[in-house]
Amino acid sequence: MAEICFTTMVQPAGRHCKSSTDSLRIELTPWDVRLLLVGPIQKGLLFLKPSLPQEKELVANTSTTTLIDHLKTSLSRTLDFFPPLAGRLGIIEKADNTTSFFINCNDVGAQFIYAVAPSIAVANILEPVYVPRFVHSFFPLNGVQNHEGVSKPLLAVQVTELADGFFIGSTVNHAVADGSSFWHFFNSWSEISGGFDKITRPPFLERWFPNDIDCPIRVPLFDKQLNEGFYSILPKLQERVFHFTKEKITGLKEKANAEMKYTTRISSLQALMAFLWRSIIRCTSTVVHADEETNFRVAIGVRPRLHPPLPQEYFGNGVYFETVTTKASELLEQGQGWAAWQMNKLIASQTGDEIRNFLKCWVKNPRLPTWGSVTTNALITSSSPRFNMYGNDFGWGKPVAVRSGEANKCDGKLTFFQGPEEGSIDVEICLLPETLHAMEDDAEFMEVITV
Repeated sequence: MAEICFTTMVQPAGRHCKSSTDSLRIELTPWDVRLLLVGPIQKGLLFLKPSLPQEKELVANTSTTTLIDHLKTSLSRTLDFFPPLAGRLGIIEKADNTTSFFINCNDVGAQFIYAVAPSIAVANILEPVYVPRFVHSFFPLNGVQNHEGVSKPLLAVQVTELADGFFIGSTVNHAVADGSSFWHFFNSWSEISGGFDKITRPPFLERWFPNDIDCPIRVPLFDKQLNEGFYSILPKLQERVFHFTKEKITGLKEKANAEMKYTTRISSLQALMAFLWRSIIRCTSTVVHADEETNFRVAIGVRPRLHPPLPQEYFGNGVYFETVTTKASELLEQGQGWAAWQMNKLIASQTGDEIRNFLKCWVKNPRLPTWGSVTTNALITSSSPRFNMYGNDFGWGKPVAVRSGEANKCDGKLTFFQGPEEGSIDVEICLLPETLHAMEDDAEFMEVITV
C-alpha cells in the first residue's frame, strides 16, 4: 500500500493568456450530466527511476524532492490551458425540484499527492499474473462519485515513489472529461514537464449543445446515496492485463472479414472485441441457458460523427454507449465474423442525426444511470488503444506500463490500452475469478494472447 507523505492543492500558474471561459460557468451537456452518478476516470503510468546522470538533463543529479517540485510546477503551468480541471462543479436547485450542474472555473486548484511505497518494486506490478490490489492505492479519490465534484477536486494526481520507479496516477471527474480529454490533458502535462513552454494541442473548451436544446440542462433531484456501496463488490473480482500483438490482431481482423465474405469493413478493434466477447461467454459458468441474452456495450465517440464534426481537442464528454444484444447460443454458433459484423453495423448506424435525436429525447425525459444499472448482464468497454499513453515523457523516459484504478470496475469490464509496441493492444479484463481462470484454460483464447 502507498503511504501518503503530503497533499497540497495546485492552482494554475497564470503565465499564459487564458480562455474567455475563465472565472465563468461552463454548462454541462447531456453527455456530461448522464455521468453524475458513476465514478471518475482513473488511469496511471508506471515509470522506471532514472539511473544515469546523463540520461536526461532535466533530472540529472536531482533528488526526489526536486523531481516532485518539478511535477507540481509543471502541473500548475498545464492547468493554465485546462481551467476546468482547477475548478469545481456548481449546482443550482430550482423551485420545480430540478437541478442544474455547471463547471465553475474558479481556480480553487487540483489536488496533488506525493506518496511512497518503498517495499514495492516495478517488478511487483509487472510480473504477477493478476493486477495486484495495491495498485488501486496509487490513485486518489477512491470511492468518490462525479456529483461530489461540488466539493471534491475535479482533478487529483498522486505521484507514488516505488523502490525503483514512480507511478503517476490521475483521477479526473468523468462529468468534466472523457477518455480522449483525459489523455489530452496527460499528454499536455508531459509536454510541459519535458520542457515545452506551450502545449502542441490547446483544448477547445466551449461545450457543444444542439441548437434546439435549452441550457442549462435540468435533471430531477436525485438521491445521492443511489450508488453507495457499489465498490463493495470489487474484492470478488480479479483483473488481468492480456497482451495482443499487431500480428495476432491482424489475424483476428482477417478471419472476421473472411467469415463475412461480403465485407472488408470490420476493423481490428471490432474483431478483437468480438473475439473477447465470444471467449468470455464461452468461459462464463453463469450462462446456463443457451437462449439467455448477452449484451456488449460499445463506447462510441461523437466528435467525428457530428456535422460539422467537433474538434478532436474538444474538452468534455464526447462519448456514449450503445448495446449489441444476442442470445448466448447464437453468439457462439455464428462465429467471430458474425459477432464483429453486429458491432460494425451498430457503430455505423450512429450518425449525427441519430445523436441529435437521442439528446433531444433524453432532455425531455432525463434519467441518470448508475454504474450498476449500466453493467448488469453485460460486458462494457472503456478507454481506447488509440489514446497516446506510451508517448508521455515527463523528463526521465517513457512509461513501461499503463494501469487503471478501482473506479467503475465490474464483472465484465474491458479496458483497452495502447500496447508498448506499435500496433499492439493491451486489454485489462475484470471478471469473476472463476471466469478468468476458465479463460486461462481455454486453448482458443490463449493461442491469441502473448504472455
